[in-house]
Amino acid sequence: MTGPNVDPNSALYLLALSENTVHGNGPNGEVATAAADVELSFGERRRLRAMHARAAIVMHYGDNHWSQAQVEGLSSEFRDLGVEVVAVTDAGFRAEQQIADIAKVLAERPDVIVSIPTDVMATASAYRSVVDAGVKLVFMDNVPQGFRSGKDYVSTVAADNMGGGIVSAHLLARALDGRGRVGVVFHDADFFVTQQRVKGFRATISTTYPGMQIAIEQGITGPDFAAHSQVAAAAMLRDHPDLVGIWAVWDVPAQGVLAAARAAGRSDLAITTIDLGAAVALDLASGGLIKGIAAQRPFDQGVVEAILAGYGLLGKAAPPFVALPTLPVSREQVLGVWDQIYRSPAPTDIVRAAGSGALTTTGGPTTPG
Repeated sequence: MTGPNVDPNSALYLLALSENTVHGNGPNGEVATAAADVELSFGERRRLRAMHARAAIVMHYGDNHWSQAQVEGLSSEFRDLGVEVVAVTDAGFRAEQQIADIAKVLAERPDVIVSIPTDVMATASAYRSVVDAGVKLVFMDNVPQGFRSGKDYVSTVAADNMGGGIVSAHLLARALDGRGRVGVVFHDADFFVTQQRVKGFRATISTTYPGMQIAIEQGITGPDFAAHSQVAAAAMLRDHPDLVGIWAVWDVPAQGVLAAARAAGRSDLAITTIDLGAAVALDLASGGLIKGIAAQRPFDQGVVEAILAGYGLLGKAAPPFVALPTLPVSREQVLGVWDQIYRSPAPTDIVRAAGSGALTTTGGPTTPG
């Protein structure tokens, strides 16, 4: 269902595309295992509770809905498994800070660390010290250079980021009726999951929509991703006034694209992105420039990571790479998807903006495992 005869307006097509399908492989080419296949038996859970194990969560960046929901999912499942969370850190997307965080966390003597590396090369030695200390490792999204699953770490868990790029491309094409020149704001860093997103987006536009063309691409490096993307998008709109749409690699850069479009008076611009953050969700619900979002499932991802930490603590063989499918979000679906992925109702301003036409449930799967 990816040829030129695809109907980009078919919501059923978009849901079928993403709900039960994983399009990408792991950071070392691993075939994805479905999150629903990761589980612990009643007996295994009882054994874990008897261990009174300790865990730490070492984040790359904590000031967004994605990270916060993931920590909540981890913490919730760890409580159920009787695992004490002794530390949660936020490196602010700085490798040197994450290296310091890892050293500080190790002093708390955890039995397992769940972490997302900021830089696969710069932090590798710090994560090697975790392995040398006999602490189990479960990774989110990225894996340090030179690390091998089953030997150096238990498993890696991620959203289907390739699928996120694919779904957000279809959503942009739907908004533009499959025609026009568009821009791309991508993450200019050696970060596996964001590379997968732009790869999926590019491939979908080039192979599925002959009436569309990627006219300009601009990388951003942060750490102020909203500000950097605003500058990038402003230059795009100035130098390519015929652009009809811009794709942003996740919701924070999309906020910068929104700001640039508004400053340029481009109320006709269509924007799609990945991750259901509050700002982009509000614009989507309001009928603004955001025309669709490919949503990850961060709470569920955290739950799966905690279960895999249990695998490591029990010495149970784990799949090397586990992925969760993407959820496409249109204006009508924003409330139901918010409730599904965050396990809580959408903020009041989003509910009001969505109005009576919004669906309150997507009917999707519940928390994996």
